[in-house]
Amino acid sequence: MSSFDSYSSPLSSRYASKEMSALFSPRTRYSTWRKLWLTLAIAEKQLDLSAITDEAIEQLRAHVEITDDEIRAASEQEKIVRHDVMSHVHVYGVAAPAAAGIIHLGATSCYVTDNADLIFLRDACDILIKRLVNVIQKLSEFAVQYKDMPVLGWTHFQPAQLTTVGKRATLWLQELLWDLRNISRARDDILLRGVKGTTGTQASFLTLFNGDHDKVEDLDQLVVELLGFKGAYPVTGQTYSRKIDIDVLGPLASLGATAHKMATDLRLLANLKEVEEPFESTQIGSSAMAYKRNPMRCERVCSLSRHLTGLFQDTVQTASVQWFERTLDDSAIRRVSLPSAFLTADIILSTLLNITSGMVVYPKVIERRIMSELPFMATENIIMAMVQKGGDRQVCHEHIRVLSHQAAKVVKEEGGDNDLIERIKKEPYFEPVWAELDTLLDPSTFVGRAPQQTEKFVKVNVAQALAPYKHLIVAEKVELSV
Repeated sequence: MSSFDSYSSPLSSRYASKEMSALFSPRTRYSTWRKLWLTLAIAEKQLDLSAITDEAIEQLRAHVEITDDEIRAASEQEKIVRHDVMSHVHVYGVAAPAAAGIIHLGATSCYVTDNADLIFLRDACDILIKRLVNVIQKLSEFAVQYKDMPVLGWTHFQPAQLTTVGKRATLWLQELLWDLRNISRARDDILLRGVKGTTGTQASFLTLFNGDHDKVEDLDQLVVELLGFKGAYPVTGQTYSRKIDIDVLGPLASLGATAHKMATDLRLLANLKEVEEPFESTQIGSSAMAYKRNPMRCERVCSLSRHLTGLFQDTVQTASVQWFERTLDDSAIRRVSLPSAFLTADIILSTLLNITSGMVVYPKVIERRIMSELPFMATENIIMAMVQKGGDRQVCHEHIRVLSHQAAKVVKEEGGDNDLIERIKKEPYFEPVWAELDTLLDPSTFVGRAPQQTEKFVKVNVAQALAPYKHLIVAEKVELSV
């Protein structure tokens, strides 16, 4: 039986980065468990627990990276004892016989499983933050490049006042900045479960240290420091509160909403032929229609964003039904939800980074669409110019109304171009402003402060948000997975 004869998640086998896939791999998980057992033994020895020898520590350290054969051996052992943690205790003890009797001393399974999960959540956030920082950087460069280019705005997906291509990008950027803030906050709030015992009372460790409460507290703090965390949760049951999972996956779900909105806008713009995602020279858009350039990247973002926002509900439901100090009905679902959420967010950001590294703008299409609608939008400017020339506002309004309806009929019923300006140029009443019509129809005069808003937003808001993360910015374009 080959690997092609069993299901594998496309999150890891098809889309996700090697970095994120490796973080949630069996090797990383079980090696992290071993690191936690090593750390516990080191801390206990430093607090004068005589049962732990230097030889035991050295053997544990020498075998902290689990091998393929050991993973398979633990799997076989689990079939016998029906307990994953104890299976790995056994296999680790075989590799480090001098430590076999003190591995997991005083601990409960959640010492390794929960602390490892918290390490993974923290490290996974770091991967996402790096991806997100680079998406923001690329999109901000795009915004500045096109800050002055007028484009037809849309409200209700109906033509509205002009904006600029760059200003529209700042609407996406602002939400991405909030996502960066939220994920960073969640990451920095993650603490360790620490060394708390079977129901969180530390009773086993109190026994181990002959009733010395100070040493139990020192043990908890020492493990935290050795593992590079700023602290441990002060109280826990057998597990850390599953509300922490809500706090971490909530910002990921919010990122999913941001990504879905941005990708949807780009899909609509692709239909309008104004802005497109990258399209490789050898890429096939459709198996049947050879001319098609389907926005498959943005469609992938939308698809996986829906999955990501749905995973958040797993954390809410799980946290709400934990009985007293814990129940085991959180275990299976968290094995699925937590890795899936981070793998999915990783794929979304990698795809957005590819998109923002190569978006294509079509100025002529944008200009043509503007000019098809601008005559209607310019009518107020024409009225004001006529009044300045001595005209009556109400009389001018009526002339404009009649000509506008005639032009609209040509567009809607006859399929022709908007000829309102030509009609105005032929109407003697408007002769006083004929020479000014080109100026009155300059699209750049209809965008308000969009260029200035864009430039200030990037120079101030984006720059301030990215300042702590400048070391994470990379120049190269990210290639898209299949």
